[in-house]
Amino acid sequence: MKQFIAFIRKEFYHIFRDKRTMLILLGMPIAQILLFGFAITTEVKDTQVAVFDPSKDISTQHIKEQFQASEYFSIAEELQSPEQINDIFKYGNVNLVIVFGENFAENLLHHGEATVQLITDGTDPNQASLLTGYASGILGSYQQELMNQYKIPFQISPEIKMLYNPQGKSAYNFVPGVMGLILTLICAMMTSIAIVREKETGTMEILLCSPLKPLYIILAKAVPYFTLSIANLTTILLLSVFVLEVPIAGSLFWLIFVSLLFIFTALALGLLISTLVNSQIAAMLASGMGLMMPVMLLSEMMFPIESMPQPLQWISAIVPARWYIEAVKKVMIQGVEIQFVLKEIGVLVVMAGILIVISLKKFKTRLS
Repeated sequence: MKQFIAFIRKEFYHIFRDKRTMLILLGMPIAQILLFGFAITTEVKDTQVAVFDPSKDISTQHIKEQFQASEYFSIAEELQSPEQINDIFKYGNVNLVIVFGENFAENLLHHGEATVQLITDGTDPNQASLLTGYASGILGSYQQELMNQYKIPFQISPEIKMLYNPQGKSAYNFVPGVMGLILTLICAMMTSIAIVREKETGTMEILLCSPLKPLYIILAKAVPYFTLSIANLTTILLLSVFVLEVPIAGSLFWLIFVSLLFIFTALALGLLISTLVNSQIAAMLASGMGLMMPVMLLSEMMFPIESMPQPLQWISAIVPARWYIEAVKKVMIQGVEIQFVLKEIGVLVVMAGILIVISLKKFKTRLS
């Protein structure tokens, strides 16, 4: 019995001596339950709204106050002309635009009917449907107030328009998210496992004794996965266009450019992970499960970021896939010019640079 207990104690020692693996094993469930508990929500909260109000009468003012008072919406901007609507969506500043008809109050009080157009970004049809549903509810509430006050029927007719995806196809939101998820997992996970495998088997020291510099050894490990990621990117785009019927509305050149930049960033992330763990299992957990959940939950792939608690919104800003998915939606789905994607490109460039510098420094320190 003492020998059996001794063997159990030995196995516990083997497990506990790798502190990074223990952190992953014990910290991962805590992180996942918090992410699932707070990030997964179909509610609409604090959605940024723009308003074009040519009437500027008492009725439109009252409706705007109701939108502002609602927990679901926050009026971010008053538009001066209809031409601003497309640009404001291209920059991604708002998710809903409310357009009041001219002489809104006069038409409502004298003719009993007025129109409001609700314009939303259809690249995420589920969120668009929720937004227009909540907005229609607020308009219906104001309509009921008037009916109770004047004891005569009124009708406010909301006209819903989904930009970029009038058919409401879910593939328009699904394709950019899958591109970000697949490229992250292939680049980060496979690169980290490949490098850790060399260290775990003891062959990394042999490689470092070769005439090649450590930088070239790392590049030799990363190039095959960079090539495979390009092949996967090509396959995804072909399937998206010809099978899922999701057109590339913008520039194919800039779409590929942004994708290659993201692939490079994901490879740098995998390199960083390889410097932090010592076993292939730990690398797989950190790069697989550790990256899959943030990509799925914090990149707006499945759930709107603005509906999450503020701390999770801050955390989502350091997830590279968030910026890549936003860029793909703008270029591929919305068909915007490159100037509307400069923020996303800049963030990815900075992330790639920081990851490369930290990874190379830690790699040389560990193996010198």
